[in-house]
Amino acid sequence: MTATTTGNPVLDAIRTHTASGNPSAFLALNSGNSIFTMPGADGIVVYRRTGRYAVQFGGPFAAKDAYEPLLDGFRRHVRDEGRTLVGIQLQRADAEHYVRRGFTVNQVGASWAVSLPEFTLRGTRFMQLRNKISRARRNGLVVREVPAEDWQQAIAAIDEAWLGSKGGARQLEFLVGQIGGEVQAHRRLFSGTIDGKPVAYISYSPVYGSRAGWMHDLSRRLPDDSPGLMEAINAHAIEVFRAEGVEWLHFGFTPFTGLDAGHELDGHSPAFQWLMHALWAEGAALYPAQTQLAYKQKWAPDVVIPEYVAFDGPQASLPGFAHVFRACNAF
Repeated sequence: MTATTTGNPVLDAIRTHTASGNPSAFLALNSGNSIFTMPGADGIVVYRRTGRYAVQFGGPFAAKDAYEPLLDGFRRHVRDEGRTLVGIQLQRADAEHYVRRGFTVNQVGASWAVSLPEFTLRGTRFMQLRNKISRARRNGLVVREVPAEDWQQAIAAIDEAWLGSKGGARQLEFLVGQIGGEVQAHRRLFSGTIDGKPVAYISYSPVYGSRAGWMHDLSRRLPDDSPGLMEAINAHAIEVFRAEGVEWLHFGFTPFTGLDAGHELDGHSPAFQWLMHALWAEGAALYPAQTQLAYKQKWAPDVVIPEYVAFDGPQASLPGFAHVFRACNAF
């Protein structure tokens, strides 16, 4: 996963400029994103406009000497448009830059990663996980890596059933992955079938930088089918990745999780910090963080990576935070 010239400036930027260690960087390539650049500055800023806000994904993906000029230029650009900047999924290195520039920065959640070279499902702590995987296999689950173009209809059918089981939940965007499009060749899709019928899938996106590997990204299943589908597909993918010498499997960002006062930076908002803990405890209607974390913890992650939100001003903004979810098509 070394940097190469691809002809896609966003892909080139996230492959080359990995100092922040953002495991979700590949989401910068989602369709619907806007890109900000400056002449002579080696890097990009990824964002979406929503109402009177510009929601930035991560920090600038930029060379060291271009990082702060790009951030300052983007901030001016947003203000010139009459909007307010809010940044989401900043990594610690990003967050420190933003604090120095007068942003209010708080931890908003965390992402999770498993080191694969020594990973094994043996041992008592994985007993329940092994049982779920075995049950899915006994029910006839067959797992394969497949070309996404061959699975378009199956993905659409599974998505429709899955979203319907969530009370007609909306298809999320921006901070979750996509399947298809011009960069699909860089992703990997693992499917599950029972008696030839598609029942579940997991899409994996590449991760670059010091913890290079794959990110367990978009995943769906038929709601009334066998237990253990996602676990069995992921276990199969792990064995494929391990055989290839992949070192890290990332489980992506989950808001309201991994909160720790030790992760907060100077000038953070105590009120917003309280809100994040409250949403962890009682915010399932907004986002099922506890359910998401329970799945990730089944795999005994080795690393918890704090992630941050940044508000352009001396205090946290609840409307700004709400527009992060609006950018994600959550409402």
